[in-house]
Amino acid sequence: MKPALKLPVILGSAAVLALSALLLGKPASTPPPPPVATPPAPVAVASPSRVEVPPSKPGPVDASAPVIQIALLLDTSGSMDGLLDQARTQLWNIVNRFSRARRGGAAPRLELALYAYGYAGEGAGSNEIRLLTPFTTDLDAISERLFALRTSGGSENCGEVIQEATQKLAWSTNPDAMRLIFIAGNETFTQGPVDFRKAVAVASKRGITVNTIHCGDYEQGISDQWKAAATLADGSYMNIDQNQKVVELAAPQDDEIAKLGEELNKTYVVYGGAAGKASQMRQQEQDSLSRGVSVQNMAARSMAKSSGNYSNESWDLVDAVKKNKLDLGAVAAADLPEPMRNLDAEGRKAWLEAREKERAALQQRIQDLGKARQQFLADARKQNPTKEDATLDGVIGQVVSREATKRQFTLE
Repeated sequence: MKPALKLPVILGSAAVLALSALLLGKPASTPPPPPVATPPAPVAVASPSRVEVPPSKPGPVDASAPVIQIALLLDTSGSMDGLLDQARTQLWNIVNRFSRARRGGAAPRLELALYAYGYAGEGAGSNEIRLLTPFTTDLDAISERLFALRTSGGSENCGEVIQEATQKLAWSTNPDAMRLIFIAGNETFTQGPVDFRKAVAVASKRGITVNTIHCGDYEQGISDQWKAAATLADGSYMNIDQNQKVVELAAPQDDEIAKLGEELNKTYVVYGGAAGKASQMRQQEQDSLSRGVSVQNMAARSMAKSSGNYSNESWDLVDAVKKNKLDLGAVAAADLPEPMRNLDAEGRKAWLEAREKERAALQQRIQDLGKARQQFLADARKQNPTKEDATLDGVIGQVVSREATKRQFTLE
């Protein structure tokens, strides 16, 4: 592993389009990808404490609204425990990079998808590839899958998992959407029956940028074709030390932010029967797992919970009514929480609005503390630089900054 991370910006045939678009004052884009079929629901991950509910399908959205889609393709073969640890530890930092993203004043819809390859566990195909969750805005579902993942297997078919992600995920047809694949692993990129060159070429034609993260030596990754794959897709080739322990700097705001994040849960109003209650339980479980990592991790999760990217309209009445996903008057009394059941229509509306105001106040307090926390951490890193750029969050952050500029997103 080299002492400094290298992140060359790989520009291929899309460079001419990007330059032309810049001169015309328009974002660079590729022809819009053809619509793809909605992927089948993923096989549920076993949970020792309860029966897991698959992530909800996203509701209809404005096709013209900004969209950011990120598919993470993680090698889960025997040597990748460190990679999974980084993914679990840094998920909320990755999400928080988008908390203030804007294009034309509008906040984008962030959707994440997760694949495991080199995976011999339950639900994997004979090719050791498994779709853990299709594109979703349910961040707790992504967190749950990451904490449930364990290393197993050994056939790291990079070309094949890129092909599956390209064909089976519901990629946005908005030509200006940010569509990114990040594939991370440590074996040669040429394994498996699918030629990675063909898989990457198809992804590129659909406007999907493939970025490769070699877990190991930079030059070895080049020899193993990780850089070649990124070059073909006008993406970025990076390397990380997957076994590097993430350094989580403590900030004086951490404890209060973490506590406020847990207080937010009290403002959620469950509907939808057993499925809704299971989703509420998942929220609480992910809080517990996050705090089990560290108070800093819980603080980062709480900051994500205070942002627009954290929305639970599939089971929370506050989010559902606020986003016009549900008519409160159409909800049966039996599906409402006890305090609302004997209220008339106006009483129910007022009770729900009170919960929304409580949540907004907590979220604002977290955001204010979060700004102070970010400034404290930025100053601390200047005084004592760390190698965080050589971890999963660090390299993803560099690529996201580059791609955001190309598509006229601002990341405050």
